[in-house]
Amino acid sequence: MKLPLMLLVLVASVGHAIAAGPITIERPWARASAPGQTVGGGFMTIVHQGDGEDRLISASTPIAREVQIHSMNMDGGVMRMRPVEGGLAIPAGGRVVLQPGGLHLMFMDIGAPLVAGSTFPVTLRFAKTGEVKVEFSVEARTR
Repeated sequence: MKLPLMLLVLVASVGHAIAAGPITIERPWARASAPGQTVGGGFMTIVHQGDGEDRLISASTPIAREVQIHSMNMDGGVMRMRPVEGGLAIPAGGRVVLQPGGLHLMFMDIGAPLVAGSTFPVTLRFAKTGEVKVEFSVEARTR
């Protein structure tokens, strides 16, 4: 009985993936914040192995007043960031990548700096799957 549990823990820690029903969250992470910065970005890959579309409809964390789902795209030569209205569609059998310069979570009004090497909890809410609790790792800024 102990071996399967140990294997599950090993797979979860090595792959840094969290599975909840048909949804798997791969490598949830955030970029360390700069001094005085009051927002932070969250990134991950969402894999949906179920039938029919699901939607990431919201997220929350104790480290921020609000979490928004954002998109970034070029508009007339200017990079624009906007909230995703109605949630983020996760197609059946598909994956959606949240990454710097594209789709991402925006942690608004963070209460303290995001420090490289630390972690913090985030609750993701999906229309069909429900709540998925994940731990985001904070990584050092590379630029």
